[in-house]
Amino acid sequence: MEHRLSDAYETVSGEPALELKVLVININEGHNQKLMESCRILKEYAQYVSKVRTYKKTLSLNETVEKAVEECIQEGILRDFLLKHRAEVVAMSIFEYDREWEEELLRKEEFEAGRELGEQLGKELGRKEEQKNTEKERMNAEKERRRADLEKLRADNAEKELLVLREKLTLLQNK
Repeated sequence: MEHRLSDAYETVSGEPALELKVLVININEGHNQKLMESCRILKEYAQYVSKVRTYKKTLSLNETVEKAVEECIQEGILRDFLLKHRAEVVAMSIFEYDREWEEELLRKEEFEAGRELGEQLGKELGRKEEQKNTEKERMNAEKERRRADLEKLRADNAEKELLVLREKLTLLQNK
């Protein structure tokens, strides 16, 4: 997978004067076997990371890192390096996973805040739509009432005209 620095820009105008392309290679255990076979240290690092991820599911972070380091030493995975730099590896691994945990927590909090904001906006839009519909219903009811009043007025006027015509007819018949 290739990433370009310019893809991170919100707006790109024309060709960038300087472009940085980075090829991303998955070095997790079970991926890019050819690369892993050509670099023993990289393969062993991937094995260490895999152990940390596996144990992290059931153990505390400190227990996870300690168990992964101990197991790697016993299995000859990064053995010399871990024996020489064990304390640094443990501290860095805990720091790295704490950072990932904090970033994940922050993403969840931001997602939750976005969801809540979306909910509030949705409710507000719903209220405005309801008010608009209520106003339309009120106006339609008012229009219907006026139409009914007008019909009644016309009917009353027609009845009065009919009475007047009957009286005229009666007068004409009596003459």
